[in-house]
Amino acid sequence: MSSDAAAVLGFVALFALILMRVPVGMAMGLVGVTGYGAIVGAGPALKMVGQTSMRTVTDYTFGVIPMFLLMGAFVSASGMSRELFRAANSLVGHWRGGLGLATIAACAGFAAISGSSVATAATFATVAYPEMRRYAYPRSFAAGVIAAGGTLGAIFPPSTVLAVYGLITQQDIGKLFIAGILPGMLAVSMYMLTIATIGLVRPGFLPAGPRSDWSERLKSLRDVWAAVALFAFVIGGLYGGLFTPTEAGGVGACGAFLISVARGRLNAAGVRAALLQATRTAAAVFTVLIGALLFGYFLTVTQTPQRVTEFLTGLGVGRYGVLALIMLMYLALGCLMDAMAMIILTVPIVFPVVTALGFDPIWFGIIIVMTVELGLIHPPVGMNVFVIKTAVKDISFATIFKGVLPFIATDILRLVILIAFPAIALTLPSLM
Repeated sequence: MSSDAAAVLGFVALFALILMRVPVGMAMGLVGVTGYGAIVGAGPALKMVGQTSMRTVTDYTFGVIPMFLLMGAFVSASGMSRELFRAANSLVGHWRGGLGLATIAACAGFAAISGSSVATAATFATVAYPEMRRYAYPRSFAAGVIAAGGTLGAIFPPSTVLAVYGLITQQDIGKLFIAGILPGMLAVSMYMLTIATIGLVRPGFLPAGPRSDWSERLKSLRDVWAAVALFAFVIGGLYGGLFTPTEAGGVGACGAFLISVARGRLNAAGVRAALLQATRTAAAVFTVLIGALLFGYFLTVTQTPQRVTEFLTGLGVGRYGVLALIMLMYLALGCLMDAMAMIILTVPIVFPVVTALGFDPIWFGIIIVMTVELGLIHPPVGMNVFVIKTAVKDISFATIFKGVLPFIATDILRLVILIAFPAIALTLPSLM
């Protein structure tokens, strides 16, 4: 069998397994080992399984993943999300659509110390949704704001998806984290502008809450010192070169644990639950990562990345035309798999194309992560939408997607801005 035919058959088998609901990591590993064995031999393929698995779980640089996952688990268990929401609500809750603005601000703050989109959406589905419904916010708007705010978890540091992108492409994870700050702030600003525009165009659609006095505002702001201190210490240490990304993850996890215990927010049962949550999530991520590496060896022997590069660069649509095709591919894949699986499966294939076209790899990482996160909320499938539906029983998928549509338009506009002005993502990393 020729290498081209083997590659095509491998991709067909992979997507067939995914549609049969075989876990993505297992599907990639199975196809990768089988395809590699068919071309190179069964002995080398089986040897590759053991070597790849051991090397991945013992590699120091890969330790950044479980460390930041543990930090996020401690943060989730400590109740910081409620403090962030209360503080934001005390400042802007009296404006029309103020609870929506407060949700976006709190999601941004929580994302900056948890690094997970799904965790952010799940947390605020229980924190912000009941509060918005109490003040008669429409179900569609309340759910749409939370789904959109959840996507901020992948762009603000410490983003697990950005960390995995850096590991796959051998880019500086610290620079990737710092590169996400300004695009993340742009995302928050544009989401808030979207909410303000909805309130302006439809005055009766979004209610205004009661105004908090300054004593309540100051008290609520004092309560968020832990989240601010944790983010400033971890990201400041990264930016200043005090720690490597893996060390920053360890410091962040330790800091989140100590702060939570010192404030009486974490007992023995909470510690056990956080450790179990982080372990389960890390095991799932490493399963997908090992499967993708095995599938990558199969792609290498079939020379798939080189063939894809030759094909796309030879289309004659220009470098931005190729970039648009890649982004459309990610939007389509968002209907089949989650963000992490998309990054791990596709980046080894498209990254050589991007570098051949002369795009900056740090900038491309930000663009692709934002595109992948758009897949978490766009119809007909969106991971954040499923998370919210699981947490909120009295709402339909159609209602959530209806509320998400204005934010999808905002995301597309934001991508256009970042493509037109790469300096938004590259200014801070260039100063490190």
